[in-house]
Amino acid sequence: MKHVLLDTNFILSCIRKKIDFFTEVQMMGLSIIIPKQVIEEIKDLAFSKTESEVALKLLEKNEFRKITLHGRNVDNGIVEMANENKEWIIATLDREIQNKIKNQKLIIRGEKKIEIA
Repeated sequence: MKHVLLDTNFILSCIRKKIDFFTEVQMMGLSIIIPKQVIEEIKDLAFSKTESEVALKLLEKNEFRKITLHGRNVDNGIVEMANENKEWIIATLDREIQNKIKNQKLIIRGEKKIEIA
């Protein structure tokens, strides 16, 4: 089974656009990996954004693998993890991360569709 690592901005954008990314990703035959640092970023935002609160509730209800990133910050940790695991698909909307990695990417196409690019 292939794995997809989710970044904070991907999760929050899916919430904003009302995309059920857990179901969509599972239908693609992928298993979800979410770094603990991404969950912490979402928790930090939860006091100011309803999307963050919804995201945390969704994470509580669904199964996924948690990992710990290495690196100074989340973005660097994701780039490092992507470089160590070339077969992983990376779900991020961050152009800087996308430009630094060679992995396939999971993107949001249009308003309601996610696909591998």
